[in-house]
Amino acid sequence: MPADHPRLHGPEVPRAGTGIVHLGLGAFYRAHGAIYFAEAMKASGGDWGIVGVSLVRPDQRDLLRPQNFAYSAVELGPDGEMPQVISIINDVLVAPEDPQAVLDAMSAPTTRIVTLTVTEKGYCHEPSTGRLNRDHPDIRHDLANASAPKSTIGFLVRALERRRGEGTRPFTVLCCDNLPENGRVVRGIVLEFAGLVDGGLAEWIAAEVAFPSTMVDRIVPATKPEDIERLAGRTGVLDRSPVIHEPFRQWVVEDNFVDGVRPDLGAVGVELVADVTPYEHMKLRCLNGTHSSLAYLGYLAGHETISDTVADPVFAAFVRHLWNSEIVPVLQAPPGVDLGAYTNSLFERYANPAIRHRTWQIAMDGSQKLPQRILGTVLENLTAGRVPKGLILAIAAWMRYVGGRDEKGEPIDVRDPLATELKALSDSADSAEKTVEALLGVGKIFPSELAGHAAFREALIESHRGLIEKGAREMTKDVTNA
Repeated sequence: MPADHPRLHGPEVPRAGTGIVHLGLGAFYRAHGAIYFAEAMKASGGDWGIVGVSLVRPDQRDLLRPQNFAYSAVELGPDGEMPQVISIINDVLVAPEDPQAVLDAMSAPTTRIVTLTVTEKGYCHEPSTGRLNRDHPDIRHDLANASAPKSTIGFLVRALERRRGEGTRPFTVLCCDNLPENGRVVRGIVLEFAGLVDGGLAEWIAAEVAFPSTMVDRIVPATKPEDIERLAGRTGVLDRSPVIHEPFRQWVVEDNFVDGVRPDLGAVGVELVADVTPYEHMKLRCLNGTHSSLAYLGYLAGHETISDTVADPVFAAFVRHLWNSEIVPVLQAPPGVDLGAYTNSLFERYANPAIRHRTWQIAMDGSQKLPQRILGTVLENLTAGRVPKGLILAIAAWMRYVGGRDEKGEPIDVRDPLATELKALSDSADSAEKTVEALLGVGKIFPSELAGHAAFREALIESHRGLIEKGAREMTKDVTNA
């Protein structure tokens, strides 16, 4: 029986002092940002240890604390598994248990960066506009309860408010979520909330706080019980919270930090640039846009993972059609990047059978993801006089998916902050036309210029009707054969 061991695979690594507080301590950050920071400290020193914050549940804290917050990061490559132990996390706080402890950590003068991976829905904003959702229950709570916030935005603003009051320099807010222009978007939401609290505070944040934009990339499938068992069998030590990831990784960061203070990220392969936007658009549209498209259509067609989906020649042809005919033609390549080579490398990553990235997992929170991943590309194609039938089919597949029944009539476990509303709208419609009309009316998702576009609506109705009558695989085949 593998042993529990707080040090995992070897002697305890001396811990650096805390310089980073991270909100939303999930698998992706532990398989991406945390590893980069650990490598940067190894390369160039500095106190950049991390205090993680779980904003909802204690699960991660309870799993990691017996291991002294060390964990295994397991790379799944063509030559098998390669685990390493990451020992950069100094503590994990659970916000609902003690919000003051979280504010104390964020307000400490030694904390110079606050990083974020709270997913799109964690910013309490309207994805179609990027504005703060002032009616969100957590935002309403946080405006009325300065000492005990619940939301990411509430914690950021209240911690910055405290630092301003104490005469402490602010921290840099480093968003690591898949949002276009994520630094600008988070800055806008923070300033809007701060303006509701105190106009002077909003002015101070606008003048003093840095919100660099970033682009993050690494496929990190959910860890399954069999992954934990397999790792324990290999190492002889039970790690209750390992992370699994592909070999590829990329991090592009706008080099804009408060007082220029940051780890030596350039020493470990982070691309420090003046403008992240071309990289963001490339990744969000080429990777995330096709990931979501394959997730909805692949799930409806009965494929469990992305690698299973692209192993089907119909879907392999479909994703290449999306890149070549609908996404790349409206995309500006980052400096020195060959988009053809980039999309070829994406296909190789998708096809990696060792990465069991479930279509159901990627399909989560579609109401928050579609505007950033797909809708902008669709609108740009329409503006150029082209009807992007493949991406429109993906949107129709999302509409079918949120109805809660698959092609065999089996229930779908839809995970989405708007799941109840979307299901009610779908249930109220008795035809493809009415379903499309009802869901296009959700202004939180679809901007008016897209929802009111006649050619888009007609193509979407036709696609939705085809999904019902012919199924996802046949409709996908029709796109590439057109």
